[in-house]
Amino acid sequence: QVQLVESGGGLVQAGGSLRLSCAASRSTFSINALGWYRQAPGKQRELVAVIMSGGSRRYAESVKGRFTISRDNARSTVYLQMNSLKAEDTAVYYCYYVGTTTEAYWGQGTQVTVSS
Repeated sequence: QVQLVESGGGLVQAGGSLRLSCAASRSTFSINALGWYRQAPGKQRELVAVIMSGGSRRYAESVKGRFTISRDNARSTVYLQMNSLKAEDTAVYYCYYVGTTTEAYWGQGTQVTVSS
């Protein structure tokens, strides 16, 4: 079992920035996937950004150039730096972890609200 604890969500004005953090109870060094999804009211959960095994990064088209995913293996923490936030970024953001097996774990979610 992997515990994921997210933090950093909140209310911000459009154009502002937030940084989300997700601390994992297991190493983030050897992973199959590590990243962030989000779910807005009435919509399906969608990929925001993910680090794949080997270190490659994938981003949703809607956040490219504005969001940056990174990790600190010494702290077993993954971050999502979100800049130039828009109202449409409002959602609950979930941390996502797939270790050396195919089993996926999710955090409890953190609310991000962007006011226009």
